[in-house]
Amino acid sequence: MKKIPLLVCLLLGLMLGRTCARAQAPEAFVDYAGQLALNTVSETAKTEATVKTFVDGDTTHFYVPSGVAENGVLRARFLAVNTPEITGRVEEYGQMAAAFTREKLSGAVSILLESDSAGWNLDSTGSRHLVWVWYKARGESTYRCLNLELLQNGLALANSTANNRYGSICMAALNQARAQKLHLYSGRKDPGFYYGEAIEVTLRELRLHAETYNGKKVAFSGIVSMNRDQSVYVEAFDPETGLYFGMPVYYGYGMSGAGLEILSVGNEVRIVGTLQYYEASGVWQVSGITYRMMKPDDPDNIQKLSGGHGAAYAPVDADTFQNGRVAVETAQGVQTFPWAQLALGTTVSMPNLHVQSAATTLAKGSAGYGAITLACTGDDGAEVTVRTEPFYENGALITQDRYVGKTISLKGVVDFYDGAYQIRVLMMDHLVIE
Repeated sequence: MKKIPLLVCLLLGLMLGRTCARAQAPEAFVDYAGQLALNTVSETAKTEATVKTFVDGDTTHFYVPSGVAENGVLRARFLAVNTPEITGRVEEYGQMAAAFTREKLSGAVSILLESDSAGWNLDSTGSRHLVWVWYKARGESTYRCLNLELLQNGLALANSTANNRYGSICMAALNQARAQKLHLYSGRKDPGFYYGEAIEVTLRELRLHAETYNGKKVAFSGIVSMNRDQSVYVEAFDPETGLYFGMPVYYGYGMSGAGLEILSVGNEVRIVGTLQYYEASGVWQVSGITYRMMKPDDPDNIQKLSGGHGAAYAPVDADTFQNGRVAVETAQGVQTFPWAQLALGTTVSMPNLHVQSAATTLAKGSAGYGAITLACTGDDGAEVTVRTEPFYENGALITQDRYVGKTISLKGVVDFYDGAYQIRVLMMDHLVIE
């Protein structure tokens, strides 16, 4: 056999190497959202819109013209996409997808919603409209489809992606994201997600499904609204329902000074602890929280996320507090809950309560010594129970005589005691005689 000269072998090897390199080079990113044009004269239903509330990556509430949706608010569920969750169990890349949607729509000078047909279609819950979301960025002359952008950037999973009017280009965008291993399809960890032992949830999820997480280590974020009796109340706004959800967090006597600083009222915090039912009070609470100064970034630590916030003190009237019901979408479908049950652990304000009777706990040595229980009615006739902490003026204990027969306004936290919901007032200046 004739030998091939060494120089020829080296040249052939180099040429083959270049050929393989070219074959393995990644394909250029295709901007499918830039290729898809909005047909403003097609038969599909369309409406102009402005953002009312951002919920997550694939759900936003919009203000729309009257006649399009009830009360002028359209609760939109984006067609063809399913972004990771952040309203219940918090999932990887969920916050990133939500931030992407917020960024695009916050900077838009115009937003159009389009149905997949000539009418407005509801999703399986019957409470949200299925839409394509088109937006025009500042300085641009054309609209871009946000649904398609979520797919091509790897921030959404498939959701009947091929079965719609833009199915072909949606699938092309999805397949590209998979091929280029973008975000959800990258196989890499989400840099904004906590990978500790705790289950990442929202306060809404804990309040709605407490039994599911009983005895489990959970992690959630919210604003510290109050600090009392070695516990803080943590609350967070839920854009889907427009309600605040809250939870008492017991830190006990062993928390370090640095940990207590994190738990200061007004801080947005990340809480990691065990959810348990506290039999003595008949409420759910989180306990077992820790702060390790030598490991400030430990995902199982409590952490300060930001500061300078205030308690919500969401206004509510007596009838809503006592008799209100709220429909909430859950994994089991739409369920209805008492308003006060959902508001447990959150701060509220209530004006014009008429104190019908009151009683002061005066048993020496009792845990509630000096506390006042007020039986009140609102202007609507609904009854509300208010319980105060012991209040003192010039060293003397204030009793029920201060309030009986008066009209008061208050700020407090929703509590549960002896089988009934009540408002607990923790500071004297939060109970004002009108």
